[in-house]
Amino acid sequence: MAMTKNDFRSTCSIARTLDIVGDKWTLLVVRDLMWHGKHTFGALQESRERVPTNILSERLKRLEEWGLVRREPYQQKPVRYAYHLTDEGKSLEPLLLQIMAWGHERLGGGRYDPATGKSWKPGTGSKIGRI
Repeated sequence: MAMTKNDFRSTCSIARTLDIVGDKWTLLVVRDLMWHGKHTFGALQESRERVPTNILSERLKRLEEWGLVRREPYQQKPVRYAYHLTDEGKSLEPLLLQIMAWGHERLGGGRYDPATGKSWKPGTGSKIGRI
């Protein structure tokens, strides 16, 4: 069930945003939908971070309820869905880029350039090719 404006724990914009995307899995799902071409439940499940299936299902439902993701059937028997970011979901890209840059600079994490599909090794400026 989607939160209503009365369900937020705070009037703070940061707290409200975290109520939607602030757990450790949601932005990884958005990342994979946005940059890595993963649009089915199975493809999203195969991410390196291995999101547990029950959590992945719940996060996709939450993102859909908030209008950040839309789903459309690609198979009828059994019904299976493809997930795509809406324009509202795509508007999270600057946030993802900032979080990635912070992690690269301060935590030695890898970096990805969505424009080229190139990645950098953690803690270096060396490109490692497409993911």
